[in-house]
Amino acid sequence: MATKIRLQRGGRKSYAFYSIVIADARAPRDGRFTEKIGSYNPNTNPATVDLNFDRALYWLEVGAQPTDTVRNILSREGVMLMKHLRGGVKKGAFDEATCQKKFDAWKADKQKGLEKVAADEAKAKNEAAAKALDAEKKVNEAIAKKVADKKAAAAAAAAEAAAEEAAAEAPATEEAPAEA
Repeated sequence: MATKIRLQRGGRKSYAFYSIVIADARAPRDGRFTEKIGSYNPNTNPATVDLNFDRALYWLEVGAQPTDTVRNILSREGVMLMKHLRGGVKKGAFDEATCQKKFDAWKADKQKGLEKVAADEAKAKNEAAAKALDAEKKVNEAIAKKVADKKAAAAAAAAEAAAEEAAAEAPATEEAPAEA
């Protein structure tokens, strides 16, 4: 029996959620499976992978063939690297302690990379927020200037109208005492 490590689709329409399963190569995608070894959620950023590392490694070592997508997931999680390192132990290239040491070094390096990416994303997000705030301040200043100009023009027009009204009333008050 040829076994495959593949994805089994779940979730609702337009919101896929996958289980990582061991299944017979002849079984349909969402059909019978031998064992569920994890889950994969591509809807989050970054994609969430919950994997039983030991069982995935066991199935790879007994000959289960992963699909392309699952192979990428297993590579990112380090299962493929551990399979490779264990092959070196079986051939006598190095011992189990060296194998574990190399894997831990890879895992630490990967964690540093992930932290750097997260820090860069946070920095970019903060810079974008600062740029948006500056742009909003400029727009608000322009609007405040327009409002101030409009109020100044209205005040000037009111003062001019008051001056014209005062000028119109002044001759009328002067004429009235002259008639009397």
